[in-house]
Amino acid sequence: MAEKKAETGNKNAKKANLLDHSSIKHILDESVSEIVKSRGYVEDLRMSNVRLLIGTIIIVIALVAQFYKKKFPENRDFLIVFNGILQLIIYTKEKNAILFTYPPAGSVTSTGLVVSSKLPRFSDLYTLTIASADPKSISAGKTVELTKSVTQWFTKDGVLVEGLFWKDVEALINDYAAEPKKEVI
Repeated sequence: MAEKKAETGNKNAKKANLLDHSSIKHILDESVSEIVKSRGYVEDLRMSNVRLLIGTIIIVIALVAQFYKKKFPENRDFLIVFNGILQLIIYTKEKNAILFTYPPAGSVTSTGLVVSSKLPRFSDLYTLTIASADPKSISAGKTVELTKSVTQWFTKDGVLVEGLFWKDVEALINDYAAEPKKEVI
């Protein structure tokens, strides 16, 4: 009976390859999304939908360009324009964002969150940032940031210690919600 409980605990455990920083970042980002959603924030999928639409347009244009009368060097302008638009959106709007949200139901704030993360290559410092989706709004909170070593959240086997990570992320969300925006006059 105890073995079955241990097995089910291991099945739900999130395990990362500790030698692969993208695997670690993926597990942490996924957990952050779960934590933020569990706090009543609903994911805003508009930006993802725009990216999918532009990507679909790029694919259609690529198909048209493939069967177009002109050969590649002459028809590349179509691809460059739409690919440039997609890259511009990613660079200006998304940056390092992993989650866009609407404000929680029943909240007095009118803006959601933009949750961003960074885990630089060859570094163990994971930075999590929570900002307002509309920083110019009067109800926007001050941007808060947490930087910690990932070694504090993972065991030697690469299993995420979710309890510790949840406490840190929830504390960051509470800091964002509690801190009023300082107005510059």
